[in-house]
Amino acid sequence: MSKAPFQIDDSDGPRVTRAWVLHPDIRSNADRRDPVPALAEAVSLARALPALEVAGADIVPLRKVDAGKLFGKGKIKEVHDLLEENDVELVLVDGHVSPVQQRNLEKAWGVKLLDRTGLILEIFSDRAATREGVLQVEMAALNYQRTRLVRAWTHLERQRGGLGFVGGPGETQIEADRRAIDDQLVRLRRQLEKVVKTRALHRAARAKVPYPIVALVGYTNAGKSTLFNRLTGADVMAKDMLFATLDPTMRSLVLPDGPEIILSDTVGFISDLPTELVAAFRATLEEVLAADIILHVRDISHAETEEQASDVREIMATLGVSKDTPTFEIWNKVDLLPPESADAMRARAERDAAVLAISAITGEGLEELQAYVAEALQGAVREADLSLGFAEGKKRAWLFAQDIVVKESQTDEGFDITVRWSAAQEAQFQRL
Repeated sequence: MSKAPFQIDDSDGPRVTRAWVLHPDIRSNADRRDPVPALAEAVSLARALPALEVAGADIVPLRKVDAGKLFGKGKIKEVHDLLEENDVELVLVDGHVSPVQQRNLEKAWGVKLLDRTGLILEIFSDRAATREGVLQVEMAALNYQRTRLVRAWTHLERQRGGLGFVGGPGETQIEADRRAIDDQLVRLRRQLEKVVKTRALHRAARAKVPYPIVALVGYTNAGKSTLFNRLTGADVMAKDMLFATLDPTMRSLVLPDGPEIILSDTVGFISDLPTELVAAFRATLEEVLAADIILHVRDISHAETEEQASDVREIMATLGVSKDTPTFEIWNKVDLLPPESADAMRARAERDAAVLAISAITGEGLEELQAYVAEALQGAVREADLSLGFAEGKKRAWLFAQDIVVKESQTDEGFDITVRWSAAQEAQFQRL
């Protein structure tokens, strides 16, 4: 077993549960990440939960995966002794662990175990603030637990509110548990539908305000919230912590010598995003889907900044973000680079019209960023000629409500209308 090349610092104070982080480095996996930064990210994920004390972390080299126990007998014994020696209560495995593997490892080590998906679900459950966010995370957690009913059914007693496991005649415990989860999912979906309708009304009200939307997206901990706070004067939580921001936040911002915009701060992305959370991400990223401009904020000082950027692009494509939406890369944290590297990054950014190097902490490049956005918005608005029939009154009323009609003339069939609109407004019009 390979020791982590860094020391665990628990100077923040005592926490509730002692945990050990393991990163399985599967040599046969063609897509395997560099294990050192991968383990560091896993430790950061664990630290994002205030109820955990990270006692230590290790990289575990694996030639192949054991279908029943993930690790081989020797490794399991070695880890068992390590956990016992350090009085560990919880093991966090940075990767996928099947229900059977989880049950066998918990029995062999005498501790609780969470895989990467389970840990991220715990973080989201701890951070969700809005009603919709809470419902989405609860649904994701239930769907995740539903696949793991091979475990002791008492594990599900952790679910908030309790599920009430009352089985019918002849039912096995697992069948009763699965039925209880399905019933709870139905209730949550009904509650979520009501919340979504309310959000749709709020979104429709915002659509009447002809302000362009500029969305900040990026890998978790890239500095989006710090940049958001610096530009808008807001006090959104911004810490050196993964998933410091979960629910989306929006503020108005008047650009110098430019238009007033709505700036949107969103949840950070992460590699190997659990499929159970894709729906929750989609719900919190509605403003990104409707954005006129997307600013992809990158931590340019991170060792795996290119891999992180690739993960963000992949997730955005999965979520259905239009390729037609203008997207710019904002290379943040240049202040953390050595002087020569920072100068090289600035020079590279200057050669690319779609890239800007900044520091949200020192304020470097923020004036240029705002001028950049103002100029891009001018190019993002274009004129278009439309012909609407008399029966399309709803569409005509929407155009006037948006205040984007340049001129209109009546014809025998209806109206010829010239509009000036953004790509997002055009997309909204097409959905009417």
